[in-house]
Amino acid sequence: MINQADLPDTVPVFPLPGALLLPRSRLPLHLFEPRYLAMLEDALKTPERLIGMVQPNEVPGRGGTGLQTIGCVGRVTQFSETEDGRYMITLTGLSRFRVCEEVDGFTPYRRARVDWAGFERDLGPADSDPGFDRAAFMRLLSRYFEARELRTDWETLKEADDELLINSLSMLLGFEPEDKQALLEAPSLSTRRETLVTLIEYALRGGDDEEIIQ
Repeated sequence: MINQADLPDTVPVFPLPGALLLPRSRLPLHLFEPRYLAMLEDALKTPERLIGMVQPNEVPGRGGTGLQTIGCVGRVTQFSETEDGRYMITLTGLSRFRVCEEVDGFTPYRRARVDWAGFERDLGPADSDPGFDRAAFMRLLSRYFEARELRTDWETLKEADDELLINSLSMLLGFEPEDKQALLEAPSLSTRRETLVTLIEYALRGGDDEEIIQ
């Protein structure tokens, strides 16, 4: 088990729009750009094998992209190389971080100096959601999947524990990057579940303010 004191002050960051990594969750990634292949190669040389996922943030009037304030670091727990040199990897989320500043250097990928303060619970046991009405949530989710013509393994969803269910849906459902950022920054599982419900309900309204059809 890694401790917060063991986490580095500087991490490589992968600014991928719409990609969300949460603590204790797994994110599959497909790496093929040379700079990110170099990032993976460097990460695998370290004992921690860490890569930070963070949403890019447009910087008005400056061109290019900045970084959102908060991201999440993951440990490379699986990787495989394809015949043409691409990599399929899995990141397992460890802890969120606050971006202090980008670090200039000689790497082709971006790096940031980060602060881990305030996210101590991320490295602990699974979070709980005492107010979670699973039956009502599953009914809402069923309506969303039907409206979007999506398919899933409902038995697996029903058997998943609260944190796995909420976090997996937060990562997988097709929300806008700013919505993904709100899910990332939620201070607790209960808050994340409330945010997720709001986003699903908004999507079912078609993005307007009309009342949801029950």
